Formats: sequence, structure tokens, C-alpha cells
Amino acid sequence: MLDNSTLLITGGTGSFGNAVLNRFLNTNIKEIRIFSRDEKKQDDMRQLYRNDKIKYYIGDTRDKRSIDAAMHGVDYVFQAAALKQVPSCEFFPMEAVRTNVMGCENVLDSALEHGVKNVIVLSTDKAVYPINAMGMSKALSEKVMIAKSRNLNGSGTVFCGTRYGNVMASRGSVIPLFVEQIKKGLPLTVTDPNMTRFMMTLEDAVELVLFAFVNGQQGDIFVQKAPAATILTLTQALKELYNSDVPVKVIGTRHGEKKYEVLVNREDMVKAEDMGNFYRIPADNRNLNYELYFSEGSDVSEIEEYHSDNTERLDVEGTKKLLLKLDMIRKDLGI
Repeated sequence: MLDNSTLLITGGTGSFGNAVLNRFLNTNIKEIRIFSRDEKKQDDMRQLYRNDKIKYYIGDTRDKRSIDAAMHGVDYVFQAAALKQVPSCEFFPMEAVRTNVMGCENVLDSALEHGVKNVIVLSTDKAVYPINAMGMSKALSEKVMIAKSRNLNGSGTVFCGTRYGNVMASRGSVIPLFVEQIKKGLPLTVTDPNMTRFMMTLEDAVELVLFAFVNGQQGDIFVQKAPAATILTLTQALKELYNSDVPVKVIGTRHGEKKYEVLVNREDMVKAEDMGNFYRIPADNRNLNYELYFSEGSDVSEIEEYHSDNTERLDVEGTKKLLLKLDMIRKDLGI
């Protein structure tokens, strides 16, 4: 699908951006553009890949002019630029709004103006029933994408989104922290041992991007099904892999932290399409004439949401198998 095409990845120096880059770099894609505000990470990538297919653009999604400079001739966009650290966003919520909401709008507007074929907006489970500023800002970015998609019929441009749970060892993941603590012989600092989180690798998550590019319709949000584990199970699996007996220290929940994460709420489950390994959540394309749609209302009281407490639950052995897919773990263990 992306043969001889140009892909722009905003936030391309992050963990997701790098994973998407690796997925498409050795295909017949013509060019991959990395757009970010971090010149140091761009230079690190330049030295690492040394590939003429990759072009680098310094800019900020908050500044539409810098996006416009990178958008010319682009066929596909993966919008991954975001502030995603939950505690940071709690203390600086307006910064989250400027990047996650207004920055997303700038990318969508620029893509439409430049005739891009498809834009995928990266979202998170924290956008569902959000209780923290990061989740609220990502929920608004989803709403911005859906609202703009309503006016795109016949434009040749498709806006859709992907929503993920916890991606193992990505930026902000607790796994690198636990590994570092094990190596230093320090206690593993756990906020709540019974907390559950979805578990998927970056490589698995990137497959959802490709699925969305191929199957996305206006305003769709795609969700990848994933197993989950308790934080206690995760710590035990890591301790066994690293042959460590460091203790676990419970420190209490952080700002804005949830007991479990929801990927599809009840309201969306009513209309969600089960596509095997994925859910497709179509946009609500009704207009403001609500009385015309009275008969379309649905009773959601008997519908169960899809969250990390009711998905497949990993035990210690299952978690270890998943951890062994991570490059950082395999490298540490000499596999």
C-alpha cells in the first residue's frame, strides 16, 4: 500500500516513531520524513540509520508553518507527536492542550491543505473515561479528528485514529525503570501491585498502524486487543528473568493514575465492530438535529467495556514470554 509513497511521522524521534520507521524502512516506500523538535535525537537517528530514504525536519506541531514545510508531497501521516507523561501533564495541563490538541489540529489542517491521502492520529487508553490531563487532552484530540473527518467526504483525504494500551518498554513505560532498579540491586518501586495494564510490544502495536492505513474510513478509531498483567506479576516475571531477589516497595499511586485502563468504553462497544485482533469504532456522524435520531438510541447498561481487568490475564510465565520479545531484555540476557 505504501509502495513509492512518502510517509511523515510527527514525533518521529520517539519510541513509536522509531518503531513505525523500522516497520516501513525496508519496504518499497519512497521516503520517510521524521518531524520533531529534538535535534539531538534526530542526529542520533541520522548516525544510526545512515539511510537516504529518511529525511529530517525540525519543527513543532504547535507551529503550523513548520508542519507545512514538511507536509509538501506527503501521502501518509502518522501523528505521534504528544506530551504523554501523566504526572508532567498534571502539573502543566495547558502544555498538554497546546501539543496534544492544538498541535494535532495543526497537523490535520496541514494534511488536508496538502492533499494527503490518510492521517492516523495516535491515541491512548487514557483517553477513555479520562481522569488526568494527559488523557483528557488525548480524548480531545480524538474528538478534533472525528469532527474534522465529518467534512472530508469527497476530499480524497481520510482521518482516522488508533488507540493503544501500555506498550512495553516504550518511552514512559515502567519496564526500563524496573530493569535499571534490578541491575542496581534497588527495590522495585510499585505504585499499586494489583493495578493491571495492557501488555503489547512496539512491533505488535505498529501492525495496528498498517491495519488502519488499509482499512480506515472517515473518523474511525481502531483498537488492538491485547493481554494484560498486574504490576506484581510484571515485577515477578522480571525478577525471574534477571535471577534477582530484590524486594518490591509499594509507594502509592502517582498523580492521575488509574487502577485499570479502558480501551473501549461501553458507549463505543455498542457500535464497535469486532475485526478479529482489532476493534473498529466508527464515528458518530449524526448532526445536531437530535430529534431525527431518537430511535437510534441504544441501551448500554448491559454492555461491558473492554479494559485491562477483563481482557486475557497473563500469569508470570506468559508475561516472561512477552518480555523475551523485547530487544532490551534479549540483549541484557545475551539471547
